[in-house]
Amino acid sequence: MSTPLPLLTLLFLTLPVGALLAWLLPRPGWAKRVALGTALVDLVLCAAILAVFDPSQPGFQLVQRGDWMPALNIQYLVGLDGISVLFLPATVLLFIGVILASWNSVTPMPRLYYSLLLLMETMTLGVFCALDTVLFFLFWELSLVPLYFLVSLWGVGANRRYAAVKYTLVMLAGGVPLLFGFILLAFNHLELAGSLAFDLPTLLDTPLQSGTELWVFLLLLLGFAVKVPVFPLHTWLPVVAMEGPVAVAALLTGLKLGAYGLIRFAVPLAPEAARDLHWLLAGLGTVGLLYGAVAALAQTNLRRMLAYASLSHVGLVLLGIASFNTQGVQGAVLQLVNFSIVAGGIFLLTGFLHHRIGSTDILQLGGAVRSMPLLAGFFLLFSLAGMGMPGTSGFPAELLLLLATLKTHTGAGLAALFAMVVGAAYTLGLYRRAFFGPAVSPVVADAADLRPRELGVALAFALIVLAVGLYPMPLLEAIRPAAEAWVARLP
Repeated sequence: MSTPLPLLTLLFLTLPVGALLAWLLPRPGWAKRVALGTALVDLVLCAAILAVFDPSQPGFQLVQRGDWMPALNIQYLVGLDGISVLFLPATVLLFIGVILASWNSVTPMPRLYYSLLLLMETMTLGVFCALDTVLFFLFWELSLVPLYFLVSLWGVGANRRYAAVKYTLVMLAGGVPLLFGFILLAFNHLELAGSLAFDLPTLLDTPLQSGTELWVFLLLLLGFAVKVPVFPLHTWLPVVAMEGPVAVAALLTGLKLGAYGLIRFAVPLAPEAARDLHWLLAGLGTVGLLYGAVAALAQTNLRRMLAYASLSHVGLVLLGIASFNTQGVQGAVLQLVNFSIVAGGIFLLTGFLHHRIGSTDILQLGGAVRSMPLLAGFFLLFSLAGMGMPGTSGFPAELLLLLATLKTHTGAGLAALFAMVVGAAYTLGLYRRAFFGPAVSPVVADAADLRPRELGVALAFALIVLAVGLYPMPLLEAIRPAAEAWVARLP
């Protein structure tokens, strides 16, 4: 379905305009207000998109198409279906939270900081909307530019520039197989139909020879696995979580673009190869969730623990994808959307804690619940949601993923249950040591609780966690038709 009002294009254009204004306005204090206002405008546009989106239709809607490079048949092509539509409001909400969390903590070069945040939001939304593989790759690669500067200039660790370079080089290396995979798809269409094709709807209808399909799947899997991340390609995540700005770490853990790429491109474009290599997807997911859980159990720093916990949780998403059934896809998409609020929210709270104490190491904490009861309470709620506690948004997603995995990969499902037990151990153990007991540091004892702006962010995210946990049906029904169409493509 197309619409005469270019809502998706407006969604993209608003953010660069806001970034330019934030950079050009003479007073640095205006930059954060412009950034917040721009993100709120995008939130209104997301509400308009949800209002006109028909969740009963499995195909792409709100499609906008225009010639970009006609000689190569490359187009500006964007659109949404039930798999991608929920990522837009979740992404915008997370960026609003990051802007508000950075309100009083960014002192050097605030105009550049907020401009880069808005540009990164543009690229992230573009990844979720692009239906042309070249356009998708453009958004994918351009997202590295603002992230490099955000980590290297505003990181909290001594090795922040090393972390920025490592992340950028690893992601650039991951982009190489991704581009080769898209080129293989285009040349396969050239061989069959006499013309290049880069748009996703056409490529989905173009058959692949078995040898070519295997290479396409492996190339796309490798390209996306770097950003998921999967073990052993995960080493950039704890480094960036420790060295980069805590608010930016919230974006990296809350926005799982690599897992989305697997659902949107890798499996549908090479369905037979994906089915044949289901054991590889399930194996990567199982190793990741077990390794992440055990590694998180050994950590003594909240940020590093959250990074490894994120690795474990995304492993369960891979198992849901590898199940190749509707329940698994619904659970995977809902969990990825859930990461934006839960994982992003808990990292923002960790940032609030770091801003007050100057550290997130367990040895420097203890007794924080007495001086910061609101922060401790919200941190517990988001931690319980990450554990999949009933009544929170993590429960319906993890339940669907477990049911789907136990149906198709019983051993991996049992491993996931074990990882959930370990997850409860590291989450509650670190929470007890960080927030209870005697206050070993006078800084902790005298720390202020959440300020009104911070409380607003935590409360908004908490309400979403509880609302989705108590009544997930609207979100699941929005995903279901597209998930059924996704499964129907598999042999």
